[in-house]
Amino acid sequence: MPIKVLLREKNELRLRFIGEDHTSLQIFRQRLNSTRGVEYANYFPGHPLLEDPEFYIRTTGKTDPEKLLLKLCSNLQTEFTKLSV
Repeated sequence: MPIKVLLREKNELRLRFIGEDHTSLQIFRQRLNSTRGVEYANYFPGHPLLEDPEFYIRTTGKTDPEKLLLKLCSNLQTEFTKLSV
């Protein structure tokens, strides 16, 4: 999943998820909004034929949004690895 960084500041991170849709972004949004230190997390789908969705994270205090996102990715990878059909 290629990701382009659009904005990186102390407590804000805005990303463009190339080729992704509501399914994966909804998981990120829900998990991040349930995480301590996250003030706001949401995605903006844009037009499906013209642009890839953007994801925005704003944290509080000294919480680093990039570290939170990387930790979440690692946790999700572990969860999905444990799945079996």
